[in-house]
Amino acid sequence: MRFGIFVPQGWRHDLVGIEPAQHWETMRSLAQAADAGPWDSIWVYDHFHTVPQPTEEATHEAWTLMSAFAAVTSRVRLGQMCTCMSYRNPAYLAKVAATVDIVSGGRTEMGIGGGWYEHEWRAYGYGFPRAGERLARLDEGVQIMKQAWETGYATLQGQHYQVEGARVFPQPLQQGGIPLWIAGGGEKVTLRIAAKYAAYTNFAGTPEEFAHKSELLRRHTVDVGTDFDRIVRSANYNTILAETEAEVADRIDALEARVTPYLGADGAASFVAEYKSGSALAVGTPEQVIERMREVADLGMSYAIHYFPEAAYDRSSIELFEREVIPALQAEPALR
Repeated sequence: MRFGIFVPQGWRHDLVGIEPAQHWETMRSLAQAADAGPWDSIWVYDHFHTVPQPTEEATHEAWTLMSAFAAVTSRVRLGQMCTCMSYRNPAYLAKVAATVDIVSGGRTEMGIGGGWYEHEWRAYGYGFPRAGERLARLDEGVQIMKQAWETGYATLQGQHYQVEGARVFPQPLQQGGIPLWIAGGGEKVTLRIAAKYAAYTNFAGTPEEFAHKSELLRRHTVDVGTDFDRIVRSANYNTILAETEAEVADRIDALEARVTPYLGADGAASFVAEYKSGSALAVGTPEQVIERMREVADLGMSYAIHYFPEAAYDRSSIELFEREVIPALQAEPALR
């Protein structure tokens, strides 16, 4: 199993209480610690407004961070979970990503999806098309990016995007272009797009949902004539780890207290509900998390991307994960 880690960028109120002038130092330090550690990749979200509700707290832009991380790390791969196709013209996005690939020495991933956060769509003037249109844009945009990276040129007269001989030079350093992560579990359209183009997928990480989505993805690959086994299946996990269940509970309480001034008591309670529910696979002691993750690994989940809500304030949960969970799961390759 491979492992990625999210670097806090503010979107989930995970830089609150830290002065904006110190945000980059916080993010840079965490990225470099991951680069020096056992992680395969670092990730950020592609959003403009905070969640679960828009506030005036920071949300740093994803592709600006990609370029910055490319310059201050040397080993880890760099991803977004996931870039919203409609937020940037796809030919322009192909150029941005190719530049980041050059800066990083060939370490860029392209996490891409149709987008969903209506508040920021409308606030930034993108409207909010129906889901079918957002996914049609995703399909056309992926075609444009693949052409650009593979040939240096892109031409498409699509319903939503029209480009004519767009030049993307230099091309990415990676042979065949930047790997595409098609994120989302939409059963009829998103997974079909993934079957056509994806090197990686990213969808629900519970055993039941993961098995269901995997089977649907398999059927789509048969329909479109691609190889199911070439697609690496990944999932994201909200993660709090501690030596004892009591300490896990204390950490969740501390998280709730940290966000209460920004979300209110009810909002903060909702914010941590998943962590308290017992349904989060990566919340618990190392032994508990290893056991739960093994179950999904046996279903073919071979790339786990972890979000630690405490990362900007306390790295002990990350360090415990590095010492105990990663070695245990790396020793047992996931089935495909």
